[in-house]
Amino acid sequence: MNILYDEHIDGELQSFEKSDILADLQQSVPSLTLLHREEDLRPFECDGLAAYRVLPMLVALPETLEQVQTLLKRCHALGVPVVTRGAGTGLSGGALPLERGVLLVMSRFKKILSIDPDARLARLQPGVRNLAISEAAAPYGLYYAPDPSSQIACSIGGNVAENAGGVHCLKYGLTVHNVMRVDIITIEGECMTLGSEALDAPGFDLLALMNGSEGMLGVVTEITVKLLPKPETAKVLMASFDDVEKAGRAVGDIIAAGIIPGGLEMMDKLAIQAAEDFVKAGYPVEAEAILLCELDGVEADVDDDCQTVRQVLEKAGATDIKLARDEAERAKFWAGRKNAFPAVGRMSPDYYCMDGTIPRRELPRVLKGIAALSQESGLPVANVFHAGDGNMHPLILFDANREGELALAEEVGGKILELCVAAGGSITGEHGVGREKINQMCSQFQADEISVFHALKAAFDPDRLLNPGKNIPTLARCAEFGAMHVHNNELPHPELPRF
Repeated sequence: MNILYDEHIDGELQSFEKSDILADLQQSVPSLTLLHREEDLRPFECDGLAAYRVLPMLVALPETLEQVQTLLKRCHALGVPVVTRGAGTGLSGGALPLERGVLLVMSRFKKILSIDPDARLARLQPGVRNLAISEAAAPYGLYYAPDPSSQIACSIGGNVAENAGGVHCLKYGLTVHNVMRVDIITIEGECMTLGSEALDAPGFDLLALMNGSEGMLGVVTEITVKLLPKPETAKVLMASFDDVEKAGRAVGDIIAAGIIPGGLEMMDKLAIQAAEDFVKAGYPVEAEAILLCELDGVEADVDDDCQTVRQVLEKAGATDIKLARDEAERAKFWAGRKNAFPAVGRMSPDYYCMDGTIPRRELPRVLKGIAALSQESGLPVANVFHAGDGNMHPLILFDANREGELALAEEVGGKILELCVAAGGSITGEHGVGREKINQMCSQFQADEISVFHALKAAFDPDRLLNPGKNIPTLARCAEFGAMHVHNNELPHPELPRF
């Protein structure tokens, strides 16, 4: 694997001994749980992107803000890098540890601090599970809208770090649209509050900057999210298609008709077959693609919208349209979609989950391109994605035990992301860049743009100690990747890190 480290991580890190750092932290924060033996470190060697594994030098499991603050101060003074980890469900290597660094695990910060039903707000520690927020708000008729497929396990702190989405993000927004305030601690141990419980806060919108920052700017210690009233009713239409491109075009037709569904998801034949075999959701296994369209709100409006969407789907070429009969069948339809990833995992020894976003109008063309890449490589690709906002999750099936197949899967994944960029999209919609997509950042952004990213990073972390080597590529990496032009043997922006 050639993407685990930029040279500056290995070459520039200060000369220190693990035993010295352990002794210093044990003396500075005697109550802090520190893991240092190999057998204790092994469970933390990767996040959800299990293909890449690195054994951390030390793992810290704090329980108080004072412990976090002191640890960061000491690491800053000693020049020791820190990678923050939540539940470890991320899919881009964002929480991949460093061999010479501390892994700061925030999983013990799992208290729901308050639910305010009148203001429709919840104050949370970063280790609170996504689903637990809605469960706590349910007695008040409220819920938290962003719902990643991993919501039963993923933490709200990780959701902020990656700006997570979910099947209902088309209508209700990503994490960034549902977070009101975050408290963070910088690498120097400074406490900061970004945003407020009011509709707006003065100054630059640093709150939006923190969402999706992948642990590179500060350690999130508290989050305030907004809660929404549960819709009066929600109904799901499942449309079958005999052609994937027809289903892709139908997505744009629904939005063009003036309908904004609560959720609009698409699955192709391979994903349908996997989910149906696993969940028994009632999916038509003979279909080439299905669309799941959820409409929610006041019952009369939902009924009207269902009729409009049905007409749009019929005109788009749907071979069958089924309305969930009741809440149980609606839940079953969504269970198939939510379990699509593990379902596909039953079909192949390994799969590589990609995450790219494209304009809705480009869905048919990009799907055709993915099919061509699949045929050319010989690796099957199952497509599962948030069709309404163009967030695609192609699952590339391979067997890591076969020589060269992991590298081939990575190559196909990179080409899919570059296809997304060429279509006017992005290399990520909700999984983040992490280590996985850092080369493709060079395809999407120019040197001037990357220089701004480095400047923002330096404003919060001038010594590049927080999650180094993630998200933002060095200019040398981009030149090596062939995505940045070199003039007279000199890279642009000499003030930026080269390695």
